[in-house]
Amino acid sequence: MSRWIPALAMLLVSLISYVDRSTLAILAPAILRETGLSGEQYGFIISGFSVAYMLSNPLWGWILDRAGLRRGMFAAVAWWTAASVAHVFAGGFWSFGIARAALGFGEGATFPGGLRAVVQTLGPEHRGRGLAVAYSGGSLGALITPLIVTPIYLWWGWRAAFWFTGLIGAAWLILWAFVSRRPDIARSPADARAETRERRPGPRDPAIWAFMSAYALGALPLGFVLYSASLYLSKPLGYSQEFIGKVLWIPPLGWEAGYFFWGWLSDRSLRRGEPRIPALGRMIAACAALNFVFFAIPWMSSVWTVLAAMFLAMFVSAGFVVLSVAYATHVYSPDYAGLIAGTGAGSWSLLVAIAMPYFGRLFDQHRYPVAFWIAAAVPLFGFAGWRMFSTKARSRTKAHITYVRQSNS
Repeated sequence: MSRWIPALAMLLVSLISYVDRSTLAILAPAILRETGLSGEQYGFIISGFSVAYMLSNPLWGWILDRAGLRRGMFAAVAWWTAASVAHVFAGGFWSFGIARAALGFGEGATFPGGLRAVVQTLGPEHRGRGLAVAYSGGSLGALITPLIVTPIYLWWGWRAAFWFTGLIGAAWLILWAFVSRRPDIARSPADARAETRERRPGPRDPAIWAFMSAYALGALPLGFVLYSASLYLSKPLGYSQEFIGKVLWIPPLGWEAGYFFWGWLSDRSLRRGEPRIPALGRMIAACAALNFVFFAIPWMSSVWTVLAAMFLAMFVSAGFVVLSVAYATHVYSPDYAGLIAGTGAGSWSLLVAIAMPYFGRLFDQHRYPVAFWIAAAVPLFGFAGWRMFSTKARSRTKAHITYVRQSNS
């Protein structure tokens, strides 16, 4: 059981990171009403977070692969805890944008830290479930944030919610001071690299593009639901902030369930001895097929049907994340786990940064069906991109093996 402690610590840190980032999304109707920000401005604030998050993900991955988990995660969480508290003092577009960008920069370490912990402390047969544990804090954080933040807002106002996010960040730093003393965490990255095989991801390798296609394009509905669900329930459907806070835990429950389901399925295929990449391909194809329900949301009149469809969309998005990471960690050396996780999360964040202002404008114009259709169609391109690039990667690998054999004969 003790071998799971690092993954559980990463669950908590990803939970805190999503409480921090979801607090603004949950309280967006109230904050926009008080500050006079438009939906498009809100979209640009989200983009500020996403751009900083995108740029910092591979940077933190590189830092964690070299400096180690102990020091790297402490520095990152300390930074973003201070940035989260800075939201208390924001009152307009620029102040929210700067605070949000600072938060995004620090939180770029979340998933590189999670994957780094999993590959460093768990064997290959446990990594699918380990990844589900480490990453599921994000979905769990999005799930519980409405239940925690809404009462705080109702009692003390939205600024008090950001004081709360700073408090839980400080609590994790105290916990990490003890957990990070474990030998499997405290050991130097150079020691870890000495135990593993070598294959470096690079921009000329089609495998990295296959990974980013499935991760970024496949999981776009994750960001769309996370940042836009409260506005959709508030504006066209007419529900109050109090009601939204009571029900908006439902879509992230699909995200949480998806991490564990797809992680279990990935490990199961490995235990059964199935060829790894074809098995993952079948699962990614299933995700692409399940995503079609997202097209129908604009015609759903019942809020419970809408929430159920968003639940399924986040369940499917979790599959794209888990399965694409399983593919990348199969292809590449665990030495580059932080860089791999940072590249995936960074590419996803770039797409969210581009898409959210446009989605915000569509919401301002009440063109909700167009926004949902775009969010539903993009994962299909993610599957197509994964298929095309992964096929090229396999062909290149086979050609290289043939060349080596002929050279040695």
